[in-house]
Amino acid sequence: MRYLILLLLLALQPAWALSSDYAREKKWADEIVPGVVVGDPVYLEAQGHKFLGLYTAAPDAKAGLVIVHGIGVHPDHGLIGVLRSRLADLGYTTLSIQMPILAVEADSKAYAPLFPEAAARIQAAAQYLQDKGYKKVAIVSHSLGSAMTKGYFQKHAGSPFAVWVSIGLSSDSYAGIKLPVFDLYGGDDLPAVVKGASARKKTLANPRSAQTMAPKMDHFFTGYDNDLVNYVSGYLDKNL
Repeated sequence: MRYLILLLLLALQPAWALSSDYAREKKWADEIVPGVVVGDPVYLEAQGHKFLGLYTAAPDAKAGLVIVHGIGVHPDHGLIGVLRSRLADLGYTTLSIQMPILAVEADSKAYAPLFPEAAARIQAAAQYLQDKGYKKVAIVSHSLGSAMTKGYFQKHAGSPFAVWVSIGLSSDSYAGIKLPVFDLYGGDDLPAVVKGASARKKTLANPRSAQTMAPKMDHFFTGYDNDLVNYVSGYLDKNL
C-alpha cells in the first residue's frame, strides 16, 4: 500500500520536479563559461549526466574545496563566485559545481526530489578533487545548497569531507552529522535561517563545530564580500 501511495504522489508531481532542468543548466553554462576569468571550466558526471564545474587550482594548496550554490543559479553566481575565486587566492583549490535546478518559478520545496541527484554531484566533485591528489577536502555551501549538502551527509556517513562550512541554512538541526560544521548566517538573514539558529547550534555534535552570526549581513552577504571570505577562511585555516 505504501508503495502504491508513493507512486501516486510521484505521478502527481510536475514532470520538471523529478530531475534537473538540463536545458536550463546548458543555458547557464553557455552564458557563463565564455566569461570565466578565474579558473577553468570542467565537466563532471553523475547519474549519467554531465554537469559544469569551475576548477581553480591554488599552488601548494592547503586543501580542495567543493563549493555548492543555492536555488536556481550557477557555480559563479554572487557570493559563490566570490568564494570560489577569493578562497583560491588564500591557498585553497576550489571546485564550484552546478547543482540540479528547476524552472524559475519552482520554490525550494519542489527541490526535494532532486536531493539524491545533488548528493551524487557532491560525491563526484569530491572524487574529482581526490583524483587530483588532494588528501584534504572540505565543502562550502549556501542556502538551498546547504540543505542539499545536509541531505548528502545524512546519507553518506563515511564521506571524504573533513569539514563543512554551511552558510544560510534554513533548518533547525544538524542531527546525525558528525564532522566539524561551521554554521554561518547573517543578522539580517532570511527569517527561517535566523529563527532556527539556536536549535541548530544545539545539534552541532563535533567539538570543533562552531556557529557565527554576522551582524548586519543579509542572506547573500550583500556588500560584505571581505567579511564573508574572512569568516570562511578563518574557520578553514583553524580546522583543516
